[in-house]
Amino acid sequence: MGTASMAGEGVRGHPSATGRRTAVRRARLHRLLLPGVCATVVAAAGALIAVGCFLGLYVRPTSDDWCAAWKSRDLGVLGITADFYTTQNGRVTNAFLSGLVYADGLTGIKVLPTVLTVAFTAGLVLLGREFVRHLGGRPRLLPLTACALLIQALLYYAGTRSYQVLLWAPATISHTLPSVIGVWALLLAVRTVRHRSAAVRGAGFAAGFLIAFATGTLSEPFALVSGLLAAAVGLLALLRPGPAAARIRRRPLIWCLLWCAGLVCGLAVLYTSPGARWRRAQQPERESMLSAAELRATFDDWLHMWDVVTGQWAHLGAAAVGVLLGLGLQSSLGIRGRGRSRGSGRRQGRGGGRGGGRGGGQGPPPGVRRLPVSVLLLPVPVVLLGSFAVVAGLRSGYGPTGWTYARTWTSYLVPMELALCCYGALLGARAARRPSARPGTRTAVGAGTVAAGCLALASAAALVPNVQQLTTATVTRAAAWDAQNARIRAEAARGAADAGYTPLHIGNLAEPFFTGNPARDWVAACVSKWYGLDRIHRR
Repeated sequence: MGTASMAGEGVRGHPSATGRRTAVRRARLHRLLLPGVCATVVAAAGALIAVGCFLGLYVRPTSDDWCAAWKSRDLGVLGITADFYTTQNGRVTNAFLSGLVYADGLTGIKVLPTVLTVAFTAGLVLLGREFVRHLGGRPRLLPLTACALLIQALLYYAGTRSYQVLLWAPATISHTLPSVIGVWALLLAVRTVRHRSAAVRGAGFAAGFLIAFATGTLSEPFALVSGLLAAAVGLLALLRPGPAAARIRRRPLIWCLLWCAGLVCGLAVLYTSPGARWRRAQQPERESMLSAAELRATFDDWLHMWDVVTGQWAHLGAAAVGVLLGLGLQSSLGIRGRGRSRGSGRRQGRGGGRGGGRGGGQGPPPGVRRLPVSVLLLPVPVVLLGSFAVVAGLRSGYGPTGWTYARTWTSYLVPMELALCCYGALLGARAARRPSARPGTRTAVGAGTVAAGCLALASAAALVPNVQQLTTATVTRAAAWDAQNARIRAEAARGAADAGYTPLHIGNLAEPFFTGNPARDWVAACVSKWYGLDRIHRR
């Protein structure tokens, strides 16, 4: 018995057995590390997004809100749409959506931020799933959700106009909602070009044209950027080499052509509308946009804008969370590859083939599918040229200070954030390729996971001061607005034709008495109509 006991202790204490147990514990830790880091990013970014949704309950009218609110109430959805077409700017889709948002008083503007963030999150997760599947991986919900939430947090809070981008309904309808529509339109494009049924493809193509037409009368900046992207993708599809490429490229090319055609038709309706003609007539005479002086000034504005964007380092968080997505992608590839290897080994063992003796089926897991260089570089000219087109349009419509209208920057910031995330995903997948090929690689991958997670969390933390400032300003103004609203309504109920109003500024937006010329004070006029008064005076 003594000999047997000593032998048993020798087996249990053998260094190789201890090493195997240590390796198992480390492998389990590595498997839990990535989900844990992703869950932490989801919690941090999700908290920021949740604060924005909660602040929607404290949104109160300001600037264009006043006009859209009374017109939706008095004219109805179709009435405000006709008014925009004939007297404002020709954005009929924008007016129709505004009529829907303001149809029930102020309820719509309070729930709109939540609706946008939920729809945006779902669309980005589904789009990320298509991206992962295209690369040959298995989609995982946690990394995809982390990417979707952090990208949105950066979009809403990393800029200089957080209130306008997330909470102010006229800006979210014109500049944030189009990006949400664009993500879902891209998902529709993917499903359409892949579907086997010709009838379904035809319906998808028709829907794409109609969505593009609506987009053309919703937001000119987004129409420019999305049109540039569609043209670039269509050009890549057209130039794809190989005889078999003709069949593959036809469907994406059709979609891109129809999208561009829809945008052109929508912009034509907008540009030729009586409202757009009236708006152009109000602008002072300027040099042609194509003159040397104007192009030089536009380029300077473009540089100023990018100086503001690149000055916010938190945008690197999009690439960091993309690295986490890529690490999870490579991990799923490794799991699938090992599963196939074990199954192949069992089949060879049962068959007694010669390949089993040489370790057949024990090759490395499959790698990430490589993308053509043209596809990898596509976002760069789209973002750069698209941002220049946005600045040129802003300068044409609003003059030398037009580039400061940061709410319009979302049209190219969304593609930029998505591109950074995709580049990070490819980098993460490449860094984690074949983790067992070299000693210490697994540890390096774990360290990379922690580093990427820390950078993503740091970028989210950098947004906290902006969120705090936004929260304080929004809640404080809501309390003051409610008190003033109750007083003015009480005076109007007693039959007063004139009431005092104290401007409550927020988000760099116009309030009554923003100009010394009462005839040009359109905000005061809209406030008077909303309360049923003849006029208001400064209180």
